[in-house]
Amino acid sequence: MDQIRVHGGRPLHGRLPISGAKNAALPLMAAGLLTADPLRLTNVPRLADIASMTSILRQLGVRIERMDGIDGAADALTLSGEDIISTVAPYDLVRKMRASVLVLGPLLARFGEATVSLPGGCAIGNRPVDLHLKGLSELGAVVEIESGYIKAVAPKGRDGTGSRLRGGRVAFPFVSVGATENLMMAAALADGETVLVNSAREPEIVDLARLLTAMGAQIEGAGTDTIHIQGCDTLSGAMHRVIPDRIETGSYAMAVGITGGDVLLEGADGCLIEAVIETLGDAGVTVEVVADGLRVVRGSDPVIGVDVMTEPYPGFPTDLQAQFMALMTVAQGASMITETIFENRFMHVPELGRMGANINVHHASAMVRGVGRLTGAPVMATDLRASVSLVLAGLGAQGTTTINRVYHLDRGYDRLVEKLSACGASIERVPSERAAAEE
Repeated sequence: MDQIRVHGGRPLHGRLPISGAKNAALPLMAAGLLTADPLRLTNVPRLADIASMTSILRQLGVRIERMDGIDGAADALTLSGEDIISTVAPYDLVRKMRASVLVLGPLLARFGEATVSLPGGCAIGNRPVDLHLKGLSELGAVVEIESGYIKAVAPKGRDGTGSRLRGGRVAFPFVSVGATENLMMAAALADGETVLVNSAREPEIVDLARLLTAMGAQIEGAGTDTIHIQGCDTLSGAMHRVIPDRIETGSYAMAVGITGGDVLLEGADGCLIEAVIETLGDAGVTVEVVADGLRVVRGSDPVIGVDVMTEPYPGFPTDLQAQFMALMTVAQGASMITETIFENRFMHVPELGRMGANINVHHASAMVRGVGRLTGAPVMATDLRASVSLVLAGLGAQGTTTINRVYHLDRGYDRLVEKLSACGASIERVPSERAAAEE
């Protein structure tokens, strides 16, 4: 497998472009199943997860045309769902990515039936799809699980013909971004009004609502905990630009915090990470909103230890917890980091420990005592966000850090090596053949 090698100790300076948000693009792509008309998405990152969703949609019959952007980054996709040939999403494709379950709601809403494999396990904890299924049942669907597959059928229409979901009230027992997205798409073609209570409020939810509205849906309340969707008979095509990736933005802001320097994050939107900007400010990292993005600066003063607790949006995101922990390992003083979203999201702690970090975990909290500077070491990535936290740690460490299992990074960080290199980092991707020959 490929490796990433980082030679630490270099401050970052320059301009770093922020890509479109993976977690926004995936449900937007799934929405292409809701209409026979072309759907054009721009600012789409080139990532493994995007490729996985592309494969699933093509298997179902969606025609997808890609227009490559500057430096090899895909920035436009045109999806045409006129000739869907199947309503079955098979295991061999769905198992690669949990977000694949987002095709369930659109298929069921438009075609009255859907068979989707249960997604595979997740390294960071239990992420069941029961809220998706319960919500679809509230809209009248008959849902069964058989031989590892979700089989859902919509009820007969009110006139006794056809099959169509019916509007209803869905109250989520706890906040789920994926379930909110699946139910929003399903409700857009349901008969009557659907009310989603205790909905997720993430920016990706708002972005999906904007697209569905452009396609002709009537949606109110996206970004709050109660969303009203008035179902339509059909939806049309649309053109939509994916929002900038707030997790990528936060990750690179924390990289500047670890190394020091002055970097403009081009295209970043500070409104999407207000809690992160506030926390970084408390730690001594300046994040300033400027005309073309965010300017991140950390001078010669050390980073200060700050306590943080992950929360659903608009709180501090769980997807930045590992990166912030890497930053706190080199802070002055101590920091208490508490994870409230996923039960197994401290797997990066032993790897940071190999680099000299002083971290003690007790249940859902980690006490991080800053050591001033880490030391490069071979480390192993365990999941997407843990992998980038090790890259960040390597940027600030003394010596060389080698990160293995970098395929995790390919899922969520578009051109990471190129972007960091352009800002002065000494970082390279080592192909598996070369890595094996050097061992």
